[in-house]
Amino acid sequence: MVDQYKQQHPYLVALDSIIFGFDGEQLTVLLVKRGVEERTWSLMGGWLQPDESLEQAAERILFELTGLSNVYLEQLNAFGDPYRDPIARTISVAYFSLVKVADYESKLSEAHQASWFSIYDLPPLLFDHGDMVDLAIKRLRYIAALHPTGFELLPEKFTIPQLKKLYDAIYNTEFDKRNFSRKILSTNLLIKLDEKQRGFSKRGAYFYQVNLPKYQQLTNSFLNVIPSPDTMNW
Repeated sequence: MVDQYKQQHPYLVALDSIIFGFDGEQLTVLLVKRGVEERTWSLMGGWLQPDESLEQAAERILFELTGLSNVYLEQLNAFGDPYRDPIARTISVAYFSLVKVADYESKLSEAHQASWFSIYDLPPLLFDHGDMVDLAIKRLRYIAALHPTGFELLPEKFTIPQLKKLYDAIYNTEFDKRNFSRKILSTNLLIKLDEKQRGFSKRGAYFYQVNLPKYQQLTNSFLNVIPSPDTMNW
């Protein structure tokens, strides 16, 4: 066995955050402009500190960048190509999170010069950040199809048409209104409110809220919200 203590470790460990949002029409990702190259954008990120675990570092970096805590955060993958960063050997651990755009914008620091971009219209990205976003989208589609996930992107109260628009944006398709409504209501995760959304139709659409206790209980359950996601053309 190779003596691990004799191995050299000239490596840097970075954490990159794929921060997804939803503006009511499009699924978006938060990017920051790099000062080195004027037209280059990158994911938000930071460095692992000596006294931190990866989870602690990911939560700290997300809070420093957005002012948000207790949001959906999941480790995606590690990216360690020897030449991914031309300046120094850097291993990046990518996390993706789901945040409400309105919550973020109210706490956004102008120092970051960050902007939301549609996942289907991204500018050129630094290093392998494009690969990170692509993988995060695939992961989000997988978990949104099988698990009760994605409500973190919506307001506290929302209509079924608003929820459908979110799923349409995630999968870059348009689901049948009746089938989607029937399938999502069959999960029994939503609480129907007595309040209606006005101004979009004559009858108005009822608002719903997530049944949080049941949502937390079923987070890891397979509900098959979207049947056969692997066969969809997105």
